[in-house]
Amino acid sequence: MDAELPRWQQSRDAAAAHGMMIAVHAALAPDRSAIVAATGTRTFGELNAHANQLVRGLRERGLERKSSVALICSNRAEFMEVHAACMRAGFILTPVNWHLRADEIAYIVGNCEAKAVIAETRFSAAATHAVERSAHVQVKLSIGGQIDGFDDYAKFTRIQDGSNIDTPSLGSPMLYTSGTTGHPKGVYRWPPRVSSMTRGLMGQMLTFEPGKDLSLLTGPAYHAAPLNLNAVTSLHAGVGLVMMDKWDAEETLRLIQEHKIVYTHLVATMFTRMLRLPEEVRNRYDLSSLKAVIHGAAPCPLHVKQAMIDWLGPVLFEYYAATEGGATLASSADWLARPGTVGKPIEGAHMRILDANKQDLAAGTQGTVYVRSPPEGGFVYFKSDEKTANSYHDNYFTMGDHGFFDADGYLFLTGRDAELIISGGVNIYPQEIDDVLMQLPVVHDSCTIGVPDEEWGEAVKAIVELVPGTIADDALAAELLAHCKASIAGFKCPRSIEFQADLPRLPSGKIQRHKVRAPYWPTQAV
Repeated sequence: MDAELPRWQQSRDAAAAHGMMIAVHAALAPDRSAIVAATGTRTFGELNAHANQLVRGLRERGLERKSSVALICSNRAEFMEVHAACMRAGFILTPVNWHLRADEIAYIVGNCEAKAVIAETRFSAAATHAVERSAHVQVKLSIGGQIDGFDDYAKFTRIQDGSNIDTPSLGSPMLYTSGTTGHPKGVYRWPPRVSSMTRGLMGQMLTFEPGKDLSLLTGPAYHAAPLNLNAVTSLHAGVGLVMMDKWDAEETLRLIQEHKIVYTHLVATMFTRMLRLPEEVRNRYDLSSLKAVIHGAAPCPLHVKQAMIDWLGPVLFEYYAATEGGATLASSADWLARPGTVGKPIEGAHMRILDANKQDLAAGTQGTVYVRSPPEGGFVYFKSDEKTANSYHDNYFTMGDHGFFDADGYLFLTGRDAELIISGGVNIYPQEIDDVLMQLPVVHDSCTIGVPDEEWGEAVKAIVELVPGTIADDALAAELLAHCKASIAGFKCPRSIEFQADLPRLPSGKIQRHKVRAPYWPTQAV
């Protein structure tokens, strides 16, 4: 290409490295559909122009490279506009889980040092609460209407020039993942990098046909997997994205048929709910357009996975990865030959199984799964050097999962650190729940665990030891549950409470959570 062209225009790799892939597709096919959502649609030309306008507006208000932007927004076109803008302006973008309580959202907005907060009006109370408690916010924008004290997003952007910005610079997402104790931590990478993991996963599943194919976003875009493995991947390939605001099993089938969807990301809980639809409802929809359905984030029961393959055909792909990185991939054929596997590491990825002494274990022996940090740059936990250091060993990091490789190099997961519960694909750490329960004077100690649940993968259960002399009954259990619901986000609250007289402890007094958990989980032989 012409050497006098801006560097980002000289190849697609260069465009990706400068956060400008949307601009490439806008130049090639400006009228091609990019976003279809109940709240509005965008062509690639519109999506690109709006991203450029937002960059210019934020720069005028003082944001510069490495400035942080917090986004509190549901699945709608503006979410992807903000993402595209931040990725080309060199900003750090933190999409906030809007299911969290207002205090939790405020903590994240403050901790990420957001200079701009962009919030949808449906989350106005939490957004207002957050900016009132942050010392860094310079710009406040409201999407979809007015929030007191915020500028209107549409008016703010549309007065700007929509042409491509000069000298774009790759930005970086910083998604927050829960910590085992205390507050959530931001998964931070700087300098930014183009993810080889995502490219490796997609390369093994399907080849998109821009202008023909459409992708369906089913999960909230603030989660790493729906954002990176579904939304961004599709748009960067020039493929339009149909965005669901609220997931529904039959609506998913309807959208697949209506838009001839070729690709989507689901979780095991969604599989269960889709399979529970009456047979006549499932048979009503033509799903033959599907080429790849990727799933992960939580264990999938064997009978559920088999039923989905029987229904949809061999289009299911299972991955093992996290916000911090990964990954493995298992095709339907891989899984059918080795039920339960999450696949082999993708090209460029490397994993080890280590024992408690950080020694490598032989095939077939269970240990802790460690993943090599990518050569183009690893992660740190923002403002948490200790947590970062504890996650790494020899340039490998762990997410606390346990498993083993078979003789052919396929990974099987057998459990995870007892501190972690995965319910419906969402990470929940029990210490936060225990801390809330321990606020009550009748609670002597608490041990929250995950127990098997066919729909959610795991359900949150609190095992409570009461102060001697306290009557353990249903009324008290209801009181404890009500206290949790008033104190933490709903998805973290226990589904049930059980009382035990004497929780197992080490001589140090620490509760042995794995012993509390063991009776609820069948022993898995390796």
